[in-house]
Amino acid sequence: MGFRMGIVGLPNVGKSTLFNALTRTAAAQAANFPFCTIEPNVGDVAVPDPRLDKLAEIAKSKQIIPTRMTFVDIAGLVKGASKGEGLGNQFLANIRETDAIAHVLRCFEDGDVVHVDGRVDPVADAQVIETELMLADLESVEKRLQNITRKVRGGDKEAVDQERLLKAAHAMLSDGKPARMVEVADEDAKAWKMLQLITAKPVLYVCNVEEASAASGNEHSAQVAEMAAAEGNAHVVISARIEEEISQLDAEEQAMFLEEMGLEEAGLDRLIRAGYELLHLETYFTVGPKEARAWTIRQGTLAPQAAGVIHGDFERGFIRAETIAYDDYVSLGGESAAKEAGKMRAEGKGYLVKDGDVMHFLFNT
Repeated sequence: MGFRMGIVGLPNVGKSTLFNALTRTAAAQAANFPFCTIEPNVGDVAVPDPRLDKLAEIAKSKQIIPTRMTFVDIAGLVKGASKGEGLGNQFLANIRETDAIAHVLRCFEDGDVVHVDGRVDPVADAQVIETELMLADLESVEKRLQNITRKVRGGDKEAVDQERLLKAAHAMLSDGKPARMVEVADEDAKAWKMLQLITAKPVLYVCNVEEASAASGNEHSAQVAEMAAAEGNAHVVISARIEEEISQLDAEEQAMFLEEMGLEEAGLDRLIRAGYELLHLETYFTVGPKEARAWTIRQGTLAPQAAGVIHGDFERGFIRAETIAYDDYVSLGGESAAKEAGKMRAEGKGYLVKDGDVMHFLFNT
């Protein structure tokens, strides 16, 4: 299981440049004019995880298969998008299909790249986007409340529950706050998600800075960091231009380039890690001579459901999971040694899978 992250922002903030770098393709046209991205571009990227390489080395796996993340580059939004301005309606429809939102904010000064409002103010840009998304959600909620009135009067339990959640969202949005600030009970989580409210999605602010500020950020990214902390959202600092350059290099050249720039890792790694934390994701591994493979699950996933990520039959016929912690697998030198040392555990249906677990599932067909 991967997840879809929508890359959004005002025109000319570096969305498509970042997308090109992340997906190592030229599928998204990066140009200095609004709406150069007319259709959402979708790209899958491998999630870098050095643990997978280490496991493959120990097991002498013939193939390494990382888990993947999907990025969706969505057409630039402008003020008035909630009323259909620019490519508003299309933008809103595309963003509803993502699991999380990466707000790319312009945190660089460049007279050659036009800003739609003629100034560089990432906090104001973020507020423009958030306002448009809240207005769109508010309109959607009001329409739904009108449409379910008859069912509510008829005592339809599902409609009554939906109305309660819609009213909670309406109150929050009317107060000028995003829907993600509504406290949702565990038993309502599924119904809440079905509402598909855009501002209920988790947000990651991506500060696109000039190359010289890639390592430490600048005054603009500092303002975004302060805003993100106040909202309880996450942020990362990235230079889209640097990421674009890195994407053209091989592994050895990348390492040298990053060292020259004073960077410990590529922005893609930071972005993925922030995305994982944002959606409470973690990774487990299956390892053997044929392949070493990473699988993504949500934190708190039980063993049968983790098995189901591989194949539905694994979940339906689940018997047990033979499990070795990553550290034990590596320090002891593989599955056989871990088993001999008593570090392989037989876990049942109630086992909560942990990040880094190396697993083998037994199931009935």
